[in-house]
Amino acid sequence: MPQSKKQWVYAPAKSAPPKVPETLKREVEARANALVESVLKPQHVQPPPEDPQFNYIEDITTKWYRSYFYFCAQYRSVGPHALTGHFETKFARVEYIGNGLFNLAYMRYTDQWFELFTGLTLDKCLIAVRDDPWFQP
Repeated sequence: MPQSKKQWVYAPAKSAPPKVPETLKREVEARANALVESVLKPQHVQPPPEDPQFNYIEDITTKWYRSYFYFCAQYRSVGPHALTGHFETKFARVEYIGNGLFNLAYMRYTDQWFELFTGLTLDKCLIAVRDDPWFQP
């Protein structure tokens, strides 16, 4: 079988994501934390089971990483085969794309982010996280 010839291919550098203004960061964090406290925690964080056999959600938190804002679920691991006492999973990601707009993605079972919505306002992102079953922990 003949070997293919190697050749150079131009690959332009990716543009850097826009920097999130500090005022917008604080607004997103405050409004998302209000959603977590008023809706997500009451729906998904329950008292520990009497005889736990499976992992259960202990807390829901948020955090920024670069231009991404994550909704995270803190799980408690129980049982004789638990590797750690607790672990964190990210279940929704809000990505700042500039001009006050965001992309919204959820974590698939394959551990890959899947972007469902692009170019949303913060209000629409928070409504989707609150109401859409794709963005539940």
